Amino acid sequence: MSTKLNEFQNATVGMTVGVIEVLCLQPFNYCKNMMQQGQPLSFDPRKLYRGVGANAINMGSCTMIQFSVGGSLKKMVLGGEDRQLKTHEEMGTGIAAGVVSALVGSPLELIMIQQQRKGGNSVETFKSIATPNNFLRGFVGAAVREGLWTCGYLSIPPIVRRNLREMYPDKFDSDAKARVPAALLGGLFACYLTQPFDTVKTCMQGDIERETFGTFTETAKKISQDGFTAFYRGATFRYGRMVCAVFMMDTLQVRLREGGCDFVMMMFEYFGSSFGG
Repeated sequence: MSTKLNEFQNATVGMTVGVIEVLCLQPFNYCKNMMQQGQPLSFDPRKLYRGVGANAINMGSCTMIQFSVGGSLKKMVLGGEDRQLKTHEEMGTGIAAGVVSALVGSPLELIMIQQQRKGGNSVETFKSIATPNNFLRGFVGAAVREGLWTCGYLSIPPIVRRNLREMYPDKFDSDAKARVPAALLGGLFACYLTQPFDTVKTCMQGDIERETFGTFTETAKKISQDGFTAFYRGATFRYGRMVCAVFMMDTLQVRLREGGCDFVMMMFEYFGSSFGG
C-alpha cells in the first residue's frame, strides 16, 4: 500500500497481486485446511484447486481492500509530512486494513472451505449456506488473522528491508537483496502468530452444522483437548504458502507501482481518468 498512489491505483495493485498469489498457491491452502480439520489429503489437482474461484475473489477483493484502506490510513497518519512512517505506524495501519478486509474475506472463505469439504461449485455452495447465521461464522478468527497477516506482508517487509539496508549497507545494497530475508520474517510473523486463530476459524467454517464445533470459545476449547500443538495443524503448509506469498506480493507490488507492468499502468490511466482519479 503506497502513499504515492491514489486509492483506486492501490486497490488495482492489491487485486492483481491477490489473484496471482491464489492461482499459484491454492494447493497449499487446500492442504492446510484439510489438516486443520483432520480430513484426509488428496493430491488430485481437481481437489487441490477446489474452491479456487471463491478464494481468488476472496484474495483479490481482500488484498484490494487492504492496499486501498492501508494506503489511505498511511496518508492520514502522515498528514502531508514528507517522512518515513514509524514502525508502530507502519504496523498499526496494516493491522487496521486487515481487520476491515475480513468483512469480505470471511464469508468467501466459508464458501471455499465448504467446497473443499463437500464439493460442488461456488454458486451451489453459496445457495446452501446463504443465511446470516452462517455467513459471519468464524469472523472473529478471520479478523484477528487478517489484521496480523496484513501487517506481516505489507508492514514487516518494508521495515526489515529498510533496517537491513541501513545496518548492513555493504551486504544489502539493494531492495532485491533484502527482499528474501524480509519475506522469511514477514511470513514467520504472519503465520505463527495467527495460526491458532486461523485453525479455530477453519474448524468453525468446516462445520456449519455445528455438530462438533460451536462458538469461537467452544471451538478453541475443543481443539485444545488435543494439546496446544493441535492449533498448529497445517502450519507447515501455511508457512510455505505465506513465505511465497509475502515474497510475491512484496515483489509484485513494487514492480507494478514502479511501472514494471505496462498493462496495469494503462489500466490506472484509463480507469483512473474514468473515475476521476
